[in-house]
Amino acid sequence: MKSDFSIKGRGAQKNTFNKFSAYNYETRDDFLEFCRLEGEIADNNKTQYIPVYPKTIVNKVTSPDVGMSYSMNMYQGCEHGCIYCYARNAHEFWGYSAGLDFERKILVKHNAPKLLEEKLKSKSWKACTIVLSGNTDCYQPAEQEFQLTRKCLEIFLKYRHPVGIITKNALILRDLDILRKLNEHGLIGVNISVTSLSEETRRILEPRTTTIKKRLEAIKVLSDNGIPVNAMLAPIIPGINSHEILNLAKTVAHHGALSMAFTVVRLNGAIGHIFTDWIHKTLPNKADKVLHQIEECHGGSLNDSRFGIRSKGEGKIATQIHDMVSLAKRTYFKNRTFPKLNTDLHASYKDGQLKLF
Repeated sequence: MKSDFSIKGRGAQKNTFNKFSAYNYETRDDFLEFCRLEGEIADNNKTQYIPVYPKTIVNKVTSPDVGMSYSMNMYQGCEHGCIYCYARNAHEFWGYSAGLDFERKILVKHNAPKLLEEKLKSKSWKACTIVLSGNTDCYQPAEQEFQLTRKCLEIFLKYRHPVGIITKNALILRDLDILRKLNEHGLIGVNISVTSLSEETRRILEPRTTTIKKRLEAIKVLSDNGIPVNAMLAPIIPGINSHEILNLAKTVAHHGALSMAFTVVRLNGAIGHIFTDWIHKTLPNKADKVLHQIEECHGGSLNDSRFGIRSKGEGKIATQIHDMVSLAKRTYFKNRTFPKLNTDLHASYKDGQLKLF
């Protein structure tokens, strides 16, 4: 029999096989039916925070088409549960699944602020923008409890070091006081992800993220305070949000974004299986059409790993997306520029205070 069991409030609906593991955990329909008949809970669906203590926190980014040189992540795994997230695959390196484990087993790097400070004080380190959330969102729900992002921002300010932020959570406004101080020195740039203007689309694509309304409010508040914001309209998924590009661009520009960026969705590694399972359960009438259109953007596959092409796509549908983005930029972002962050101050603050001599 086919079960109608679903994991509420999550993106992934199962744990995919970890390619690095010799074991595979499977939730069978007969087990789910047994739990139903016995009145037992098959899955408590709770988020687990797991403390970890890495030896380093700042990562050099070698991919030539990512748009950042260094990144750091205070958390691994992300409770937001975005079904398309490329970071899911990284959870396999920690011994977990890229599916539900990615959303429910969150690794918390409690020593992140200490490691960051050691890095910035290092005599060999030369200032270069470090981006928070190169892998998972630094303002995901865990941040409310652990406040590692805020502590790291305080260190960036102390050492006058440039920092970028990528997030889709309005929790960033909690740290407006620090962001203002960083911006006084040209040390902060924020990227807010806005995938759709439809709350229903947002809910199924990104189940535990901030609402679209609050994200737009975050763009406006940051912009009104002079903090530069780039809107990430990513990923563009054919058949789901590709028709929204112009309206998305117009709306984020109206709220003060200085620039916009986009990617065409690609479903690499385990994400292809997770997304395929999800869309057949969530949007069964559109599933085949959407999957075929994604494949058309990547030469017949759900994924393309070639640098420079993997996030842009190829073919007619990808060309249509690019043309729409170009029109949006010309129409709504003319004469707007996202500033380059200041790297000149840090050398004088290596010991945590301005050197006078």
